[in-house]
Amino acid sequence: MAKWGEGDPRWIVEERADATNVNNWHWTERDATNWSSEKLKELLMGLQVEDDEGKCEITEVSKLEGEASINNRKGKLIFFYEWNLKAKWRGTSKSGIKYKGEIDVPNLSDENDKEDLDISVSLCKDEPDTPLFTLMRKEGAEKVREALSSYIELLKTEFTQGMILPTANGVTKQSTSQSKVKMNDTRIGSRNTAPPSCTGVKIPTCKFMLRDTFLTSPEELYRVFLNQEMIQAFTHTAAVVDAEKGGKFRLLDGNVFGEFQELVPEEKIVMKWRYNTWPSEHYATVTLNFIDKGNETELKIECRAVPESEEDRTREGWQRYYCQAIKQTFGFGARLC
Repeated sequence: MAKWGEGDPRWIVEERADATNVNNWHWTERDATNWSSEKLKELLMGLQVEDDEGKCEITEVSKLEGEASINNRKGKLIFFYEWNLKAKWRGTSKSGIKYKGEIDVPNLSDENDKEDLDISVSLCKDEPDTPLFTLMRKEGAEKVREALSSYIELLKTEFTQGMILPTANGVTKQSTSQSKVKMNDTRIGSRNTAPPSCTGVKIPTCKFMLRDTFLTSPEELYRVFLNQEMIQAFTHTAAVVDAEKGGKFRLLDGNVFGEFQELVPEEKIVMKWRYNTWPSEHYATVTLNFIDKGNETELKIECRAVPESEEDRTREGWQRYYCQAIKQTFGFGARLC
């Protein structure tokens, strides 16, 4: 039997902040089914591919059956997931003709590599043949494969925060089985690092404010931040936006996401907002105030509870990938205050 003070990792209670399940030696399990269901929908909804023939977009996740869980034994994380999903896609040709089809993925599981995923793309019955079907079957299927791969990576990083519990000095032991999320450096706030493990540890935060002026009305600028198609236009990536109080959003290939907390038409938007690389479950509060200046609209951006180490990156992200991108895309260019 292990004895107190003799170094057996099962009983180093004095190093623990809570003195329970020391070093996660005992078996623990965490259900990831609900989280996975929401994450898969967020990653798939709004995915688009486009060429000279037209554009295709996933409009609905019509079936999502399965489960996911994470087990921890002796500090080692073991992942289990198994999903059968179907989605609907819509194609629109350059001439405006619309087509409908389905996507079927029956074997998303921990037993299959992403290259082995069976992704079947089809046209709905009685739909005429179209080059958009070929576009969706090739490039669209690859986009779906990338989204499902992102889900697996996020499951092993974002959701696992807290599975390896922190010790009393705040140091968290990490499992070597965790994967790092790969992001494209050209996208807003992306970094080739996994979210930091700060669960249970208070992090220092800061606040800052930005002001910018746009050559448009408060009504139109307000709409830019809530309309999914307009957001996809200025970010140049797929987005998922539920524009109502309590509604969630996910932008820029999952690098930015959050929830709308308050919406006052043409006046104010308050949201929970975060980069996916921030400590798990940590959100900043971002408030947008729209002020009518006659022929212009002044936008006040207030960001609170931003991690101190992320202040410069967050400030630059809002200036460059929101304000400047909106002006360039919609022609609202004006002076920066």
